[in-house]
Amino acid sequence: MVLSASMGAGHDTVAAELARRLRAAGHDVLVRDVLTLLPPGAGPGVRSFYRFTVRHVPRLYELIYAVFLAPGPAEGPAPRGRRPDVSPMAALAERRLGALVTAWRPDVVVSTFHLAGQITGRMRRRGTLNVPCAVFVTDFALHRAWLEPGNDLYLCVSETAAETARARTGCPAAAPGPVVPRAFRDPPASGPWPAALARAGGGRPPVLLSAGAWGVGDALLGTAEALAGHGFLPVLLCGRDERLRRRATRLRGVMPLGWVDDMPGLMGAARLLVDNAAGQTSVQALAARLPVIGYRPIPGHGAVGVREMAAEGLTVYASGLGELLAQAGRLVPPGPERDRQTERGAAVFRDDAARLVAELAGAPASAQSEAGQPGA
Repeated sequence: MVLSASMGAGHDTVAAELARRLRAAGHDVLVRDVLTLLPPGAGPGVRSFYRFTVRHVPRLYELIYAVFLAPGPAEGPAPRGRRPDVSPMAALAERRLGALVTAWRPDVVVSTFHLAGQITGRMRRRGTLNVPCAVFVTDFALHRAWLEPGNDLYLCVSETAAETARARTGCPAAAPGPVVPRAFRDPPASGPWPAALARAGGGRPPVLLSAGAWGVGDALLGTAEALAGHGFLPVLLCGRDERLRRRATRLRGVMPLGWVDDMPGLMGAARLLVDNAAGQTSVQALAARLPVIGYRPIPGHGAVGVREMAAEGLTVYASGLGELLAQAGRLVPPGPERDRQTERGAAVFRDDAARLVAELAGAPASAQSEAGQPGA
């Protein structure tokens, strides 16, 4: 059983790829949105509030993150109560998850969203869930909501994150790296994107500018204009925000896109990603050997994650527009600097989280997934 959450697109994307790999290995997989296990109306309310705050009141979300989620001093597992509890909502979903587990009888439950990990960990600690539970942590910088000590295994995108999970929960933790479809590592040699970008750019190198599924970001249009003015073709990924896409169509030299289904093909034809969230788009770029620059990150976990990815050497962080343009000029052309950066990014893919999930379920080696193939 894979528990995800429809908060943007990243958690669902990871859940879908884990499920695909496990099914390819012969396992039955049920994917469930954890928000549907909350009382009626609560899940959509949580999603709407989060979306509204990060889009329209980022300072409020920054405050919420600082008070409730930001980790405290690294003294190891700490009792709850010193800071506001991050898990009251988890109790509201326990009954429904318990009924689902009883009805479906999974051999393992894996969560790709922190609320789901809180629910499984709380139930495991009290003995009301007798199924091994893993948590796949999608963030490079773990906040408090991820750290529920009742779970059996943490799967992390970096060894630094795994060390944090072990220290703060006392649970086993591994660092297989991000979960990304293999199509990103081996993008198609041909397709519509090279020609489309060439027509739009007239020889200018295409630079992807990510705004996530919800079109979230600070000064996205200004950044796109600056990149266009310095000889790049900014390809603004507006996600499902049609208003942002329409506004961007008025900018000269900018190529705005709505929701893109063929991201592997697009990344295979691009030269750089400018990222503001350290989410799924950024790790897809690492798999595609596309250099990533973190710039003007969204508040809270986005800002912390962007800086953590740069500290790990996987990406480059630009603190201002001038630095962004300089780093783009350094990483877009072919050469040793670009090669070194893409090699560092690709090295984060060490193992397959699906294989480790199957092992936790007690699956025999012959039934385990295409897993074990690092790089995607």
